[in-house]
Amino acid sequence: MHTVTRICAYLGGGLDGPTAHDLGVWRDLLRAEGLQVEVAAGLPAAGDGATAAAVVDSRLLTDAPPHRAVDRLFASVPFFVLLADPDAAASPPGVPGEAGRIRLGRDASEENAEKILSVIRERADSGRPVFFDALQEYTRRDTTSWHTPAHAAGRAFLTSEAGRRFHAFCGEDFLRGDISVSVAEFGSLLEHSGLIGAAEANAARVFGADRTLFVLNGTSTTDRIVGHYALGPGRSAVVDRNCHKAVLHALVLSGARPRYLNPTRNGYGLIGPVPPAELDTAPADLAVLTNSTYDGLCYDTVRSAALLARAVPRILFDEAWFGYAHFHPLYRGRYAMAVTEGELPDAVRPTVFSAQSTHKMLAALSQAAMLHVKSAPRAPVEDRRLDETYMMHASTSPSYPMIASLDVATAMMDGEPGTELIADAVREAVAFRQAMARTAARLASGGGEDGWFFGVWQPPHVTDPATGRRTPFAEAPAELLTAEPSCWELEPGAEWHGFDGLEDGYCLLDPLKVTLLCPGVTASGESTPRGVPAPVLSAFLLTRGITVEKAGDYTALVLFSLSTTRAKWHALLRALLDFKELYDGDAGLADVLPELVAAHPGHYRGITLRELCRRMHAHLTDHGHAELLDRAHTTAPPADRTPEDAYRRTAGRPSELLPLSDAAHRTAAAMIVVTPPGIPLLMPGENCGPASGTVLRFLAALEARDRAFPGFLSEIHGVHRDARTGAYRIDCLARAEPGA
Repeated sequence: MHTVTRICAYLGGGLDGPTAHDLGVWRDLLRAEGLQVEVAAGLPAAGDGATAAAVVDSRLLTDAPPHRAVDRLFASVPFFVLLADPDAAASPPGVPGEAGRIRLGRDASEENAEKILSVIRERADSGRPVFFDALQEYTRRDTTSWHTPAHAAGRAFLTSEAGRRFHAFCGEDFLRGDISVSVAEFGSLLEHSGLIGAAEANAARVFGADRTLFVLNGTSTTDRIVGHYALGPGRSAVVDRNCHKAVLHALVLSGARPRYLNPTRNGYGLIGPVPPAELDTAPADLAVLTNSTYDGLCYDTVRSAALLARAVPRILFDEAWFGYAHFHPLYRGRYAMAVTEGELPDAVRPTVFSAQSTHKMLAALSQAAMLHVKSAPRAPVEDRRLDETYMMHASTSPSYPMIASLDVATAMMDGEPGTELIADAVREAVAFRQAMARTAARLASGGGEDGWFFGVWQPPHVTDPATGRRTPFAEAPAELLTAEPSCWELEPGAEWHGFDGLEDGYCLLDPLKVTLLCPGVTASGESTPRGVPAPVLSAFLLTRGITVEKAGDYTALVLFSLSTTRAKWHALLRALLDFKELYDGDAGLADVLPELVAAHPGHYRGITLRELCRRMHAHLTDHGHAELLDRAHTTAPPADRTPEDAYRRTAGRPSELLPLSDAAHRTAAAMIVVTPPGIPLLMPGENCGPASGTVLRFLAALEARDRAFPGFLSEIHGVHRDARTGAYRIDCLARAEPGA
C-alpha cells in the first residue's frame, strides 16, 4: 500500500510502562498493513523520506529548537504529538501544527494505531498523483499497440540510426507513456473524465480552486479559452495593457471591444502595476490583470477584485509566472484563488479565473498549464459551455506525459512539502539578494573609478513591523525577509521603485524574480555617466553558460525556482564579478566575446569591452531610448478598428508591408510586440500615428540600434526586417479599405 514503510517514534522519557505497552500494540496492528514501528531517542538531525509518519514525545518539544526547524523535520509526513502525561490539556504551546495528538494510559492503544493508519491512508489517497501512478503501471505491461501514436511505445524509433539516438535520449519509459486516447482506462482530457478528471479535481483541491482544467498549450491557450468563453461580439473587456499577446488573440477570436488599463512604468523601463484609481472602471464583461508582472510585481488581488467588481462580474488574472503563490504565506492574499467568499461577500464577489503556466515556475513539462476557476453567484460559470469552449482550443491527441507532469507538479506542492519547496527557493533568493547588496557596498567603500557594481532592484531598507526598527536590506535578518510581506511591499512614493499612484499594501515585489540593475540609468530615468548596457552583460553571461530570462537596456531578469541552489547563484555572482574585472581592466572584446567579433569584425575588431559599453550607452542616451520606451508604452494609440475587425479585413485581402517612413497615420494590420517589455506597442486596428509620434520614433530608434550594433538585435514580433539592409517594415491595412 505504501512506498514508505516505517513509523518513527521519537521518545524523550524512555520505554516506561504505558509507552512500551502502546508501542507493542502498534507494532502488531500496523505490521499487518506493511508498516514497521521503530523507536529513536531524541529528535533526528534531518527529515527522512522513508518515514510514513512521526510520533514525537511532547517532552522533546518542551525546549524545542526553533519551530521553523521542527516544521522542516516533519514537513513531509503526518506528525503526531505523544502526550505521555494523561492529564496534559494539550501539546506544549507554540508547537507547530500536527496531524493529531496521542495520549497514553487511557487504554487507547488500538484507537491510536487506527488513528495513525487513517491519517496515512487519507494522505496517500488524497495526495498521490493518481494519473501518473496509473500511467507508470501501464508502461510496465507487455502490451501491443495497434493505435496511435505510430512510434508504438518507441519501437518504431529503433528501426533507424536517428530514431535509436532519439529513443536513447528520451528513454523507454517516457516513450511507452506517450500513448493514445484509444487507451480508455485513463479517461478523457476533453471530457475531464476518469483518471484525468480525478487528477484535475486533485489539482483544484491543492491549488484552492472550485475547478481546475489541465491545458496543454500553455497560458497562451488558457487565456484564449477564458476570453472566448466570457466574451463575444458587442461585448467589452477591460484589459491590462501589460498583458500577454494571447489575451489580445482572444479579443480577435471573440470580437469584443477592448478598453485598456495603462500600467505605470519607471526609468529602468520596468512595467509597474495598474494604479488602483484606474481599476474603478466603466462596466465591462471581463477584466484582465497580469499577476505577477514579468518583473515580479503582484497585486493585492482581493483589493483589486473589489475595485474591479464595481463594474465587472468576471476577472481573469494571468498568473503565468505565479503558479506557486498559493503555497507560501509571503504571498497570502495576492493570487487569484484568494478571492473567496470569505474575503468578498457573494453579492459583490466576481467570478475569478487564473491562467497558470505550471511549467514556468513549478516542475512540469514545457507547455503544461492549468486553468483554475472560482465561480461566484453574480456570474456563475456554466461548466458545460466552458467545456465546449475548452474543446475548441484543445487537441484530440493530448500528450499523456504532459498530463502526468501536471499531476506530479500537483503532488509536489500538496501540503507542507510544497510550502517548504517554495520556502527553500525564497531563502536562496534572499541570500543572493543580500550577497549582491553586500558585495556592492564593499566595492563602493573602496571609492575611486572602480568602485561600481551591479545592483538589484529591491528596497534599500526594510522595517520590522514587530519592533519598528528600520534596517539596511543587506543587514536585515534573513528570517524577517523570508517571512514578512511588508518588507517587499512598494511604499507609495518610494524612490527605489519609481512608480506613481500606489497605495499602502497594494503591490508587492516577488523575491523570486530578481532584476539585476546595470549602471546607466536611474529609477527616475536619468542617464548616468557610466553605462553598462544589459545586452552586453547578457552576451557575456552566455559565454559562462548562464542564460538570463530577459535583458532590457539596463536590466536583466533572473528567476529563482525549485531547482535553484546556493552553488548555482554563487556561479552567477562570480560571473558578475568577472565581468567587472574585465571591464575595469579594459580587456579586449576579442578575448571577452570572440564569436561576436568574428561575426562582425567591421564593427567590433580592435575595441575593448569598456569601449563597446561606452558606445552603446552613448547611443541609447543620444536617441532617448528610456523616454521613448516610457511614452510609447504608457499612452495607448487611437483605435481605428477593433482587433477582430482589423484581422477580418486582412482575410483574403493582402495587407501592405510598409517601411517606417511610409507608415504614418496608417492602421496596423498585425500586433507589434517589443520584448522587453513584451507587451503590445500596437494592436491590430490601432493607428501608427504621425512620423514624429512616439510609436514610429521608438521603432526607428530600435532600427537604428540594430544597425549600429549587429549581434544585439531587438526581439520584436510583428516587425519584418530586410535581410540586406536591416530596415523595418510593418503590416498595415490596405488603403483600398475605407478608413485605412
